[in-house]
Amino acid sequence: MIKKIMISQPKPANDKSPYFDLEKKYGVEFVFRPFIKVEGLSAKEFRQQKVSILSHTAVVFTSRHAINNYFKLAKDLRLTIPEEMRYFCVTETISLYIQKYVQYRKRKVFFGSTGKIDDLLPAMMKRKDEKFLVPLSSVHNDDIKHLLDSKGLNHTECVMYRTVSNDFTQEEVDNFDCDMLIFSTPTGVEYLTKSFPDVKQGKLKFGAFGPATGKALENAGLKASLVGGTKEHPSMISALEDFLKKEHKKK
Repeated sequence: MIKKIMISQPKPANDKSPYFDLEKKYGVEFVFRPFIKVEGLSAKEFRQQKVSILSHTAVVFTSRHAINNYFKLAKDLRLTIPEEMRYFCVTETISLYIQKYVQYRKRKVFFGSTGKIDDLLPAMMKRKDEKFLVPLSSVHNDDIKHLLDSKGLNHTECVMYRTVSNDFTQEEVDNFDCDMLIFSTPTGVEYLTKSFPDVKQGKLKFGAFGPATGKALENAGLKASLVGGTKEHPSMISALEDFLKKEHKKK
């Protein structure tokens, strides 16, 4: 019987999150515990890439982590970001987050609707004179570089942050009593198997967000009881609701 489910992401800031609705509806408890965390590069580490932030006229943001570390590095390097800097974000939510650091002006902030860089291309192509800076994680592929190259855009990719293990304390290990683990990224699966090489399926059930994370579980020899981020279940909430509904019927 599933009573306690650990989800490898931060606890929702809003108590109106649908996760809490599922708790009440199905009598389960969700424990939110990120397996990985994002760590910004130091100013010294960033300088080694020999990238000049201020020689660029626009920035392409793919996540809030990119925004946080861009402005943090600017501060650490004692740089003043020009008022005329333009920002291109893969979603409106990410674009609104810029308000945490600078005054939001529509004429210099552009955003897509799909969360994919392709959706930003029309706006970027209209401003081909811009020199785009693309902050990235240490773990990334060259898809963005190849795409911008193919359009003849002037751009520079740079690493501003990295993903590291958010280690379990000994107390957490000793008191581990969950019935199910939900992973949000393949990296989380890798961390679990590296930290707990003896982990076995047994009665413990696993879930994943996205086919890539489901594949990571499969490669680790673990079966995914549910997978969110698919055509059938676009969100993790949808996948969990379906799973818990079926578990409820077994009682």
